[in-house]
Amino acid sequence: MSTSGRHEESALKDPRRPKCAAVDWAPTPVVPVRLRIDGVPRTLWLKLEAYNPYGSIKGRTALALWQDVALRIDAHAGVIESTSGNLGLALAAIAASRRVPFTAVVDPRVSGSLVREIRALGARVVSVDTPDHAGGYLLNRLKYIRDRLRHDPRLVWTDQYTNPANPAAHARWTAPELHRQTAGAPMSVLVAVSTGGTLAGFRSYVSGAEPDWELIGVDVNGSAALGGAPGRRVLSGIGASCTSSFLPQGHRPTLYVTPQEAVRTCLWLREQTGLGIGASSGALVAAALRLFRTDPGRTAAACVCPDGADRYEETVYSGDWRRSQGIGDRDAGDEVDVVSAPLLRPPRAASAGSLLGEPSP
Repeated sequence: MSTSGRHEESALKDPRRPKCAAVDWAPTPVVPVRLRIDGVPRTLWLKLEAYNPYGSIKGRTALALWQDVALRIDAHAGVIESTSGNLGLALAAIAASRRVPFTAVVDPRVSGSLVREIRALGARVVSVDTPDHAGGYLLNRLKYIRDRLRHDPRLVWTDQYTNPANPAAHARWTAPELHRQTAGAPMSVLVAVSTGGTLAGFRSYVSGAEPDWELIGVDVNGSAALGGAPGRRVLSGIGASCTSSFLPQGHRPTLYVTPQEAVRTCLWLREQTGLGIGASSGALVAAALRLFRTDPGRTAAACVCPDGADRYEETVYSGDWRRSQGIGDRDAGDEVDVVSAPLLRPPRAASAGSLLGEPSP
């Protein structure tokens, strides 16, 4: 069994619950992008969660959530979850492998390709199209789920927003994996926020293991996840309409990024290095570049990149979409020289068949 397998088994295994084959997952790659900014060499480490079996960091979350609720699942009523796409796809695959009905509650910002993949796995997709008073859709997605639970109490909600299994997966699995892969080197570690589960898990790991890290949260303007003022948001997978239940007092330090910064950084990175990352990852890299520019003594930073470009071809990487959102193509890498970057094969594109070939009971 792999090192990552031994770790996850000790972290998430419960003898009462079905064993999950994710103990065989290999660690996702951590790759260095060597930069020169203002004449100073810097290293930007990217942990590429798109290389997980389910194509995103939410595969880890889905696995932990499913294991947590497994004993309560009614095979006829099934499971429901609110999702910006990635978690829904992972849960749909797990549910399909166990022949359990699954409903993904989404909104119009979710990638059409992700919606098609979720449906291809046999899941039901419900789109909540009415914005909430906070400028997003999350509050109305959650209202829909609570209404469904009142109508059918047998239905199980994995509840990524309050279930402690969400941050536990990252405290016991993702964070120590990154620490091992970077040999315990001192650095800034940047984590994006939506539910806050990943950041809370990393914070728990830092509190206990005390790695030589500066842990930095990254959010988008218009997100209330860490106490910011709610407003209109256009990117999926980062930000929220309400405060994170895992981080009710917020997190310090936190950097806020505009959608323009995030999108332009995605385009710049792919053009300069060939690495395709998702919107929240673009926000992380934009924040890291900002830190490098303002602090010559900061020479290393790691970004936990939740997913890849494949899920954003219809949005971030679409010129038509960018124009519709008023996002220009100005270069995000002003005064940044890319010295070297790894050559990687893109992660395997998700498909119903490939996902169903992954973890099974």
